[in-house]
Amino acid sequence: MKIGVLLSRVRIEEKWLLEALQQRGVDFERIDDREAVFDLDAPGRWGQYDAVLERSLSYTRGLYATQMLNAWGIPTVNMSHVAMICGDKLGTSAALSHAGIPQPRLRVAFTPESALQAIEELGYPVVLKPIVGSWGRLLSKINDRDAAEAVLEHKDTLGSYQHSVFYIQEYVVKPGRDIRAFFVGNETVCAIYRTSPHWITNTARGGQGEVCPVTPELNSICLAAAQAVGGGVLAIDVFEDPQRGYVVDEVNHTMEFHTTVPVTGVDIPGIIADYTIAVAKGEIKLQPPVVILPQIRQGIPWPEVLHMAASSAAGGG
Repeated sequence: MKIGVLLSRVRIEEKWLLEALQQRGVDFERIDDREAVFDLDAPGRWGQYDAVLERSLSYTRGLYATQMLNAWGIPTVNMSHVAMICGDKLGTSAALSHAGIPQPRLRVAFTPESALQAIEELGYPVVLKPIVGSWGRLLSKINDRDAAEAVLEHKDTLGSYQHSVFYIQEYVVKPGRDIRAFFVGNETVCAIYRTSPHWITNTARGGQGEVCPVTPELNSICLAAAQAVGGGVLAIDVFEDPQRGYVVDEVNHTMEFHTTVPVTGVDIPGIIADYTIAVAKGEIKLQPPVVILPQIRQGIPWPEVLHMAASSAAGGG
């Protein structure tokens, strides 16, 4: 048995993961995604791996690498269709909506004019997010029409792909915190509150972590969210809505945990290593991704395509 670890650089999370694999006596190899080369006609050296743990900093590199590996029948943690859904906020929202999981109200628009209309339909304040991104970057809380017009103009002028889709979410009045829950296989292994006086509570933006108890209610919504996107190794961001209770904000497929491990004492890298080993041994069966292009051509609605992709992975737990 041999495991590949695809990464961009060794952060503290990757250091811990490599140490966990080494402690378990596993034959593994570090693979720098900046040096990786794929021949679509033959797996070549990639065929030596029984599983690949994907830890790329680049969403694009990780997504396309896992797509090629999965096409050769090499399982990855996480599978490419899980990455496809989780790495795209609209894809995540569509999968959650299809599964009936509560989430903040959402509007999507493609022009500044329609986006302004959508914002005013939702009501101020709203949060404008890029559909691809992490660490709480490029988020905008918009409190009134003047701010909306200014931010929409800026995004329209920037003109890149990320700025051409307006992902507009209602602002959830949180109790000064949100919850990040860590889900592996079939259970929520731990969770933290991320607390901050700022409305953005990400630890990458200065939020402070403290232990959050994993109640049956929290585990239930995390399990449902994980199943909706295809399962695996995930971090699920949950808001405590004053009226609706728990709502799922995002699901992340290559999460960081340098704050969570010392706060909770839970050996997240060890748990991920054990899960990856079980995948490599075939003890956990991950279903291959569905091919989505023919389904789109057949006129199947995009949310249904995403759900089918997620269902493909969910069988592996």
